[in-house]
Amino acid sequence: MSNRSLQQIILAMSVSDGAGVKIKRSLGLNAQLRFDPFLMLDCFGSEQADDYIKGFPPHPHRGFETVTYMLDGHMLHEDHLGNKGHLKSGGVQWMTAGRGIIHSEMPQQEQGLMRGFQLWLNLPAAEKMKAAAYVDISPEQIPQRDVAPGVCVKVIAGTFEYANSMVTGPINGLSTEPVFYDIRMKAGTELTVPLPAAHHALLYPFAGSVAVKHAASLQQLKEHHAGLLNQGDNVVLVASTDVSLILLAGKPIAEPVVQYGPFVMNSSAEIEQAIRDYQQGKLTAGGPATEIKLPTSA
Repeated sequence: MSNRSLQQIILAMSVSDGAGVKIKRSLGLNAQLRFDPFLMLDCFGSEQADDYIKGFPPHPHRGFETVTYMLDGHMLHEDHLGNKGHLKSGGVQWMTAGRGIIHSEMPQQEQGLMRGFQLWLNLPAAEKMKAAAYVDISPEQIPQRDVAPGVCVKVIAGTFEYANSMVTGPINGLSTEPVFYDIRMKAGTELTVPLPAAHHALLYPFAGSVAVKHAASLQQLKEHHAGLLNQGDNVVLVASTDVSLILLAGKPIAEPVVQYGPFVMNSSAEIEQAIRDYQQGKLTAGGPATEIKLPTSA
């Protein structure tokens, strides 16, 4: 068994997106800051309504998946076909844009804390033009386990192994085999997280700091820094403070990435086609977005 270490640390930078929503962006700040299959990682969080109230009015996507994890607050998703989904504290929306979707994400609160993440996850060429689909996952559908004293893990995607037990999240069976954990640790606690050896993996502490234990050293990762990990069978985490973090992992696609705003394809010609399709009202041609149904409990 080999332990992963930190190979790169990216400080999340303050930017604005949508209609002026203030966010912290780590992956996706530029074309060099991607980590196949992950294209972008945004963390949003504010108690000031002016930082989020205008939301994300209707906008298109093609060629990848968006994953929105709402830690606190209430957001309404609507797409071009009239589908609606309420994303509330602890919930997730996993959306496959595929060949095209036009949607909006608008706050349903005028005050209070709104906090969460949006992840852009690439699709392989063979799946970029498949039908759009989405699933709204309620907090009750996301398994949560106390895996050790002072350590709690929520499993959104993939399977978490601990103490001869396994817990599987509601998202599974995708080609990139994504892993998405929300991990909470008390200061001084330690956790070993098994990971598929060939997956790319990263950490993002959104409250507090954590260290990655490798050999005899502790590599520190501060709040609002993305830590990209090298290859290995597991990662050993030591909580430098009380810490809340997400751990993401995915199978690399290893294909060319050409991006133009909300379109992510494999060639410039495909990007030009996406722009033409959008301008001509054909971006979403081929059928409606499909709502994927999950079990009522996990």
